[in-house]
Amino acid sequence: MKKVRRSFGKAVSKCANRLERKSRYTAALLTGVVSTATLYSVPAAAQSSVTLYGLVDAGIRYTTHANTAGDSQYQVGSGASESHFGITGAEDIGAGTKVVFTLEDRFFPNTGQTDPAYPFFNTALVGLQSNSYGRLAIGRQLNPLADAVLSAFVTNRWLPTFYRFRPEVTMAQGVWASNMVKYSARWQYLRAEVSYAFGGMAGQFGAGSQIGASVLYLPPAPLTFGAAYLDSRDAVNTSAHLKSWTVGGSYTFDATTVTAGWAVNRQDAGFVGNFPNGPFSAPALTALKFNTFNSRQMYFGGVTQQIGVATHLSANVWRTIQSGKTQPADGNATQFQVLADYNWSKRTDTYLEVDYSLYRGGLIGAQLQGINAASSAYGSTQLGVMAGVRHLF
Repeated sequence: MKKVRRSFGKAVSKCANRLERKSRYTAALLTGVVSTATLYSVPAAAQSSVTLYGLVDAGIRYTTHANTAGDSQYQVGSGASESHFGITGAEDIGAGTKVVFTLEDRFFPNTGQTDPAYPFFNTALVGLQSNSYGRLAIGRQLNPLADAVLSAFVTNRWLPTFYRFRPEVTMAQGVWASNMVKYSARWQYLRAEVSYAFGGMAGQFGAGSQIGASVLYLPPAPLTFGAAYLDSRDAVNTSAHLKSWTVGGSYTFDATTVTAGWAVNRQDAGFVGNFPNGPFSAPALTALKFNTFNSRQMYFGGVTQQIGVATHLSANVWRTIQSGKTQPADGNATQFQVLADYNWSKRTDTYLEVDYSLYRGGLIGAQLQGINAASSAYGSTQLGVMAGVRHLF
């Protein structure tokens, strides 16, 4: 009987030892699996990012000569900046390369409606970005000329989407273009861009297309510089071109920034505005008085004074000279602006803007204010006053 007990005890002991070893092995295996999963899951989460961003700007504006009868107008508008929201993201695919994308819509906060002058997603692109080889993006995006002006020498540079009164953007062929392939590269403070927007016309490769190029010098301070070229072909009159050039820069000393720029648009006689990548049409450009000239040149500049960390004061001037396709289209314009902006926080500011314009000849009634819509000026002079609030998110 004692032998049976001893044999039974040994069997139980061996079984317990086996179970203990098995439990230790199972625990170690589970620990390894969890650790491995953790090691792989943490970098995966860190490699991808998606960001929701936007700006809401609403204001009250007063303008004189706001219709053909010469009446003044008070209105709640979409603000001095173009309100928008968007999603941008990136995925690290290794070797210093990312897949990037952006989708962005522009809207009117006073009505909640999407801006009818643009597609629903006015920016829509996807591409590759490499630390060594630059960035290649495909879709609807800023053309190189607009990118150069906005990056290097635009007026009121601390307000990048301030389009209610920013005449220089009217020289950028609509700012955005669809069906574009754009490559950009950096070397220290130099940046270069080249682009091609496909016309998409069957049997006519170049019809409705656009090519562009720019070079920029963008150190932190004190001097920035940019130059760009853009060439668009009419989709119907395929031998007719709209060509644009620009050059300019800015200089900052202490809390003062001075900007200066020059831009020119030149059209062939047969260019009437059939450009689907704008999208533009001949009737739309006729309403803007944008297909009535052979040459339109603009000289512009301004001074911005920062006071403390919260206040910006600026004064800007524009001078435009136009040679028309017919003698009545000859004209000129001189425009002035003063602006005060106060930041309540990093994301919220209020502003007061005053602008005054003198239009002569063929530039009376032309879209030379900056918004992507019909001209707000119907007389030879116009005064505008606007106060508003902006919030970034």
